[in-house]
Amino acid sequence: MNPSTIELIAASLFGIAVVHTFSTRLFERLAHAQPRHAKLWHLVGEVEIVFGLWAIVLIAVMMALLGKTAAVEYADSRNYTEPLFVFAIMVVAASKPILSAAQMLARGFAKLLPLPTAMALYFTALALIPLLGSLITEPAAMTLAALMLRERYFSEQTSVRMRYATLGVLFVNISIGGALTPFAAPPVLMVAGVWGWDIAFMLSTFGAHVVPVVLINAVVVTALFRGELQRITLPPQLDSGSPTGVMALHLVLLAGIVVFAHHPPLFLGLMLMFLGIAAAYPQYQSRLMLKEALLVAFFLAGLVVLGGLQQWWLQPLLASMDAKQVFLGATALTAITDNAALTYLAAQVPDLSDEFKYYVVAGAITGGGLTVIANAPNPAGLAILKDRFPDEAVNPLGLLAAALPPTLVAVIAFYFF
Repeated sequence: MNPSTIELIAASLFGIAVVHTFSTRLFERLAHAQPRHAKLWHLVGEVEIVFGLWAIVLIAVMMALLGKTAAVEYADSRNYTEPLFVFAIMVVAASKPILSAAQMLARGFAKLLPLPTAMALYFTALALIPLLGSLITEPAAMTLAALMLRERYFSEQTSVRMRYATLGVLFVNISIGGALTPFAAPPVLMVAGVWGWDIAFMLSTFGAHVVPVVLINAVVVTALFRGELQRITLPPQLDSGSPTGVMALHLVLLAGIVVFAHHPPLFLGLMLMFLGIAAAYPQYQSRLMLKEALLVAFFLAGLVVLGGLQQWWLQPLLASMDAKQVFLGATALTAITDNAALTYLAAQVPDLSDEFKYYVVAGAITGGGLTVIANAPNPAGLAILKDRFPDEAVNPLGLLAAALPPTLVAVIAFYFF
């Protein structure tokens, strides 16, 4: 490895950004302790701004060392399709008509389960919705599941321990549940075209592991907190306020955004059409999640900028491992770098065996719930749920501890079976 000066600086800033994500709770406490500077501490304590903030520092350093032209050319060379897509899908998927349709589906599925309603809906949000992510994409599934869980199960009726455990299972199951198709999970999307993986391949190769892992994790956490779930009183089921035609129109727009996920002019055009419809018929809408979606997009764009200069150490590290080693290595590395970036770098290594390809992707999706930065949809879920935790912040170590057991289930499934 012969990294350039700017690559060493980028790696250092990436490390600082990772440490920053684990320190957001400290900044939130400083905001309460120092009211005079509370807004500044709140800003620095927002997980969603971390990588964007340090990406700005990187570009400023590049301008100082390499000149404005080189810095701008590097920024322009990055692919921002994923941040833009997550922004669009999060805004539309979080709309009232889409959420109403998802709740109708969830309630219909929950009625088939031999469980009390609160327990059945909880299981459904952690099992059915993540698997549905293979069709509607992981960011959409994360948004829907987090919104469904927020009001019912992230309230004063539940313990903080249950909220962390739920968040850990949600992140892990979303990361794994989208791997039934080649277009829904970001780490799979990065390699599917290069390696020729289609839907039939994903179902036959990953399906036998994905579905059991998601179901086992959902069953275990539901059983573990059955006492709290039985005490939860759900609000009466009211009319959604969304006419069937309105829900159908929103579902068509959502489907269009998913279909054109690789073409920003098209999916952003559809999102603008959605915004126009939402403005024309406000009686069918709740508050649009524009702020949260923009913050998440900023987070991911920062990750794209910083991650683009990590190839010098990530790619040789992956190339030095055998198939089984790369599974465990990818699982661990995913905790400190976006899993889509990891598989993208793996796709640049020539002459990989089919076994190696399988294990690097399996490791990437297995470790996708360990941290906020591990999987692109995680910041979307965090943006929706974080204010339901103490100090309105999720402790990264608490998330890591909560995500380890469901991650271990996935490790066992992919590694030994």
